[in-house]
Amino acid sequence: MRWSRTLQTVDVHCAGEIGRVVTGGVVNIPGATMAEKLHHLNTQDDSLRKLLCSEPRSGPAGSFCLLLPACDPAADVGFIVLQPDQAHAMSGSNAMCATTALLETGMIPMQEPVSVVTLDTAAGLVRATAACKDGKVTKVTLDMPPSFVAQKDAVLETPEWGPVRYDLCFGGVFYALVDVAQIGLTITPENARDLAMIGVDLRNRIAAVEAAPHPTTPALNGLAYVMFRSDEPDGALRTCTTLRPGRTDRSPCGTGSNSNMAARHARGAAKPGDVVISRSIIGGEFVTEFVEETTAGPYPATRNRVSGQCWIYGISQIGLDPTDPFPQGFTLSDTWGG
Repeated sequence: MRWSRTLQTVDVHCAGEIGRVVTGGVVNIPGATMAEKLHHLNTQDDSLRKLLCSEPRSGPAGSFCLLLPACDPAADVGFIVLQPDQAHAMSGSNAMCATTALLETGMIPMQEPVSVVTLDTAAGLVRATAACKDGKVTKVTLDMPPSFVAQKDAVLETPEWGPVRYDLCFGGVFYALVDVAQIGLTITPENARDLAMIGVDLRNRIAAVEAAPHPTTPALNGLAYVMFRSDEPDGALRTCTTLRPGRTDRSPCGTGSNSNMAARHARGAAKPGDVVISRSIIGGEFVTEFVEETTAGPYPATRNRVSGQCWIYGISQIGLDPTDPFPQGFTLSDTWGG
């Protein structure tokens, strides 16, 4: 056996959502900041993402968490999320996966009962506070990037559902938050396929007319996801983030939960000290705490903490044979959609 490239991953899931943490095989990515590195991955060299995220080495479900040397001296490690569509600045579930992998494998020494890991992301520093017991990370709490509402009650006219209202929010990446009742569905496992395809379709239509510019960091521009939401009888928020090419997030979604708190605050429905439970399509839960009001460029913003738990389920070694005919993988519509 001869490989031209070798990568190691610690395979983790956060409330069911896969985050494979790349712990070896990538020395660095060009760029003086994490935003520049993200821009490089999305505009200059997409080969690593395609190698990892496409068939035959992967599939549409899950992400790869890329660990890099931190650019900010206040951080322990740099962090970028690789997904089938592109590289992303931030993901709550994946940041929890990365923190769990770093501590439980000893890459960063675990301190019980609490360990702190600071991630350098293109959306800013993210402080992860991990509750630890007997060598296990039992909870990760993320101090999330400031979240804000760029547009409240924006409208997309559709032939299928009439006017679809959404809130354009930033919680680490940009979201269009859509009340699911507008498309006549509920957030339940049996509706996952329909939610995924409709969500991605709406995302593409909104992105075609909405540039979603970030006020300070151009590398963060652009709509990433549509998240469907609904209120639960017990006061929790049911969430379903939809991801290209066409699937639903298995977790309650950390950056989406961060965005939702900003949307509540913009309507006068949330104040510092409030706590909201986000519940996923399969019943997993994150807890979001509204810490304080702040600003992001011209926008009123919220600082929030999002908490959840992860589990390591495997350790993998991924190699590329120099004669492999698919060095950047492939996708087929039978699995990946249109």
